[in-house]
Amino acid sequence: MVLVKSGTTEQGSAGVKRCILADFCCCFGIPVKFGAKFCRQTPLTVYNDSMNTPALTRRQQQILDFIQNHISHHQRPPTQAEITTAMGFRSRTATVDHLRALEKKGVLHRQPGNARGLQLLHTAPPSDSLPLIGRVAAGAPILAVENIQTHHAVDPSLFKPRADYLLQVHGQSMRDVGIADGDLLAVHQTPEARNGQIVVARLDEEVTVKRFQRDGDLVELLPANPDFAPIRIDLRERELGIEGLVVGLIRQHAAP
Repeated sequence: MVLVKSGTTEQGSAGVKRCILADFCCCFGIPVKFGAKFCRQTPLTVYNDSMNTPALTRRQQQILDFIQNHISHHQRPPTQAEITTAMGFRSRTATVDHLRALEKKGVLHRQPGNARGLQLLHTAPPSDSLPLIGRVAAGAPILAVENIQTHHAVDPSLFKPRADYLLQVHGQSMRDVGIADGDLLAVHQTPEARNGQIVVARLDEEVTVKRFQRDGDLVELLPANPDFAPIRIDLRERELGIEGLVVGLIRQHAAP
């Protein structure tokens, strides 16, 4: 069942999450028990380990909270300009100084040359959360630390089979089965797939979401949008890795 924690709703807040059931679940072959309706919850929570965090100044904590909330609502870190505006600084110099201080205290990592290169450092996320995978490093396991952007408060056991991580969708190649740009896919990690299942596949160090179809040594990764062509792989000539099966999605909507 594709379901995200229900029972807690924050009326009027931006970025309310809804889990879409019904038709989309049927596309994955998952039985629908609750019909065509929405489950709603408060915005997904971003975690870091406060038990081991050095003491922060009031302003440093405000900046850290802003970064956490921005990632929670937008699935990406803010830019330095956005932090400068949000904090009311007159220039980015103050922002840079505070980010350097936070990095020295071990609560975030800055990636030089990346406008949104801020990574929160996690050491003990709760067991009822899922890691959000960012850009996958070449040659690294998909759940390697360097691939994890943040953690979201989603109970893995609510998905069948159990979800191991979240992956954000980029593009519209699976549009016709209800997977849209910006959605978060819940993925069960496994190296095996059956024909017809929607998979997260690694091809030439790139990760893609497609429907899996295999006939002997020939594999097709099929889009669900006529604007995109199938990806055909001869396993005798090219390596293909299955990183997991898509078991559900979370979509962000603005609150009414």
